Amino acid sequence: MRIASIFAVGGLVLAAAACGEAPDEDNNAGSGAKKFSACMVTDVGGIDDKSFNTSAWKGLQEAKAANDNIDIKYVASKAEADYEPNLTQYVNQKCDFILAVGGLMENATKKIAEANPEQHFGIVDGNPGVDNVYPMQFDTAQAAFQAGYLAAGMSKTGKVGTYGGLPIPPVTIFMDGFVDGVAYYNTTKKANVQALGWNKETQKGSFSNAFDKQDEGKKVSDALVAQGADIIMPVAGGAGLGTTSAAKASGGKYSTIWVDVDGCESTPDCAAIITTVVKNIPDAVKEAVIKAAGGDKLPAKPGFVGTLANNGVSIAPYHDFASKVPAELKAEVDKIKADIAAGTITVSSKAQPAK
Repeated sequence: MRIASIFAVGGLVLAAAACGEAPDEDNNAGSGAKKFSACMVTDVGGIDDKSFNTSAWKGLQEAKAANDNIDIKYVASKAEADYEPNLTQYVNQKCDFILAVGGLMENATKKIAEANPEQHFGIVDGNPGVDNVYPMQFDTAQAAFQAGYLAAGMSKTGKVGTYGGLPIPPVTIFMDGFVDGVAYYNTTKKANVQALGWNKETQKGSFSNAFDKQDEGKKVSDALVAQGADIIMPVAGGAGLGTTSAAKASGGKYSTIWVDVDGCESTPDCAAIITTVVKNIPDAVKEAVIKAAGGDKLPAKPGFVGTLANNGVSIAPYHDFASKVPAELKAEVDKIKADIAAGTITVSSKAQPAK
């Protein structure tokens, strides 16, 4: 059974201990049987980020739907300072499985897990290297490589761009893959498409410095558009919604590529989204929680790494752009997937998880 990613749980807010912010799925069923409790801490992007927190929660909901003995709840972190107290609070509540969402939570998760060695944790986009933390990571550079090639092939201006929320490995891995995909297009087509917003060699580029501020995301993408980019891939959680909404309002001046979860299913901006570099988070979370509820000890080593070969990462359907992407380009993007999965094309990033 494939287990995919669960994001590093971002800290529980003490005031939300009763999980009053959570949807109805939070509520206990009230039966006499001992329930298996799966408790999720979001990072600062919140449950409605239309990205990894949203999709991790979807995975918990699907686990509950598959096994009605599973109780689920979450708490939203308001700041990074909430991570440790939020994790600790779920330990004190004797949650059976605590899911940390997001790479920013790696250090807090490591600290609390080491202090509570009998507690079972999972983390998405992090690997604290602790025996009681099951790491779920994704080699998103592989699918982002496809997206970079696609963007280069679709650009009319010869300039495309990307930016991140913060310069952390779960973000920069997308950006590395994207710019390498553009470079691969240039090599195979003898073209000169420029990738703005990220320099893989120096690991320097454009960032919104937040995952939850749409205006900051829009500022960064506005700057890239001003430089000529007509396709932009934000890797910034909810902040990226500032880019997709502005792109939709631009009347076709520029388009976007979303990340984490299919933007046409999770945002109102499908008309401006060519495709999405997907992490199969819902399936990953669902399968991890179901296994844990069944009594399995999820191994810290090797954990799980999602790739194109195991469908842990992918690019989403083209949706509104299905008739706009040339058939030849679609075929080339598909061949890149097969070549990467077969090892014919090697995609590298300093941020790649160990396989």
